[in-house]
Amino acid sequence: MTKLLEWISVLSAFFAVWYSLVGGYVKHPMIEKNMMLILVSPIIFVILFGLYAVTVILYRVFTFNNCEEAAKELQEEIKEARRDLLDKGLKW
Repeated sequence: MTKLLEWISVLSAFFAVWYSLVGGYVKHPMIEKNMMLILVSPIIFVILFGLYAVTVILYRVFTFNNCEEAAKELQEEIKEARRDLLDKGLKW
């Protein structure tokens, strides 16, 4: 199962439960008492998802590995390519 299908299945399950509570298909005094929280719960979950996404992105940015050896090798290849182009008569 792909991540997209996982998210779609979780969202559809959440929406089904939320719709049954808001639509009045399920009767319970606790539901009627907390109806305002139930109504704004999708907004709360969107905010929480945004915080989760930002946290994951920041964590992966801060733990990104630097490759010092690869950077030096790439710089050497750039210098070699410039020398080769100068030998062939290209000037910039």
